[in-house]
Amino acid sequence: MMKITHPIHGSYRLVGGDFANAGRASSELKSLLLSLGVSRSGAERAAVAAFEAEMNVIIHAAAGMLEYEINVGEINILANDMGPGIENIELAMQEGYSTAPDWVRDMGWGAGMGLSNMKKCSDRMRIDTVVGEGTTVEMKIYL
Repeated sequence: MMKITHPIHGSYRLVGGDFANAGRASSELKSLLLSLGVSRSGAERAAVAAFEAEMNVIIHAAAGMLEYEINVGEINILANDMGPGIENIELAMQEGYSTAPDWVRDMGWGAGMGLSNMKKCSDRMRIDTVVGEGTTVEMKIYL
């Protein structure tokens, strides 16, 4: 049973290129959800969605934020960045399509699964982007 009596908010500052801390925000979010009594499957869906958003910021942007609001039965995750924006959202949503540089792929990241995994893990997802300015991804996951 979920132990949530009021909305719980949190946020993480993300720094582009900070691979040493990659996954920290999503891991902490998963631990929090499990401690609140969220089902393992719900916590994992939220963690995967958050991780993919976190990695997109670290790979593509100068900086960004990952914010969340946990309510009874749902979590809202907001990722926004100061990055290059997405030129073609439909193309970027295709599994395997990646604009990550080769040096990132050589590290094992940037396989082109980020946005498609976010969509698979979310019950609702919205992307707002401006080329040259940045991207905001909003996800809702029912727990």
